[in-house]
Amino acid sequence: MTEAVQAGGERIGVYPGTFDPITKGHIDIIRRASKTVDRLIVAVARNAGKGPLFSLDERVEMVKDEIDEILVQNRKDGFVGTIEVKPFGSLLMHFAKNQGASVIIRGLRAVSDFEYEFQMAGMNARLNPKIETLFLMASDRHQFISSRFVKEIGRLGGPIIEFVTARVAERVMNRFDRDPSQAGQAKQTGPFED
Repeated sequence: MTEAVQAGGERIGVYPGTFDPITKGHIDIIRRASKTVDRLIVAVARNAGKGPLFSLDERVEMVKDEIDEILVQNRKDGFVGTIEVKPFGSLLMHFAKNQGASVIIRGLRAVSDFEYEFQMAGMNARLNPKIETLFLMASDRHQFISSRFVKEIGRLGGPIIEFVTARVAERVMNRFDRDPSQAGQAKQTGPFED
């Protein structure tokens, strides 16, 4: 066990990302990751270098909006852990250490993600060997979803509702001055039923 877990008795995990915007794939990883730790911190990266579509505050707000449904579902499933959303602009390992985290959680969509994530996990282990990296494979129905594709489809006026929640779809379409009805019709009522 790491010192972070021994000291407080609480297993804290950090799931970092840009979440520009948050997708159903992200939501699935958050839901599953929240069941592996006592407290999950969804860390929204400033990451100005990526030229985000949404500001840091907007991305934090979008993630918080989606967390509420996950917590309700977790309670129904008997999980009582907490989920927090926090912005960060520092080195991930510094942020994780400051939060008392013992694990970084990363989602993998495909083999192409693995090489980058493997290198990142190795670097992170060198920076702080007391913090582990846990990889969660994307569910098969979410493996192809990326924020980049959602933005591109939305920018071109295509339907994005299969990839993001209705709340997020509306924000994306509004950002591109598109009619939110162009986002498409949802086949499901929530992120847990697709």
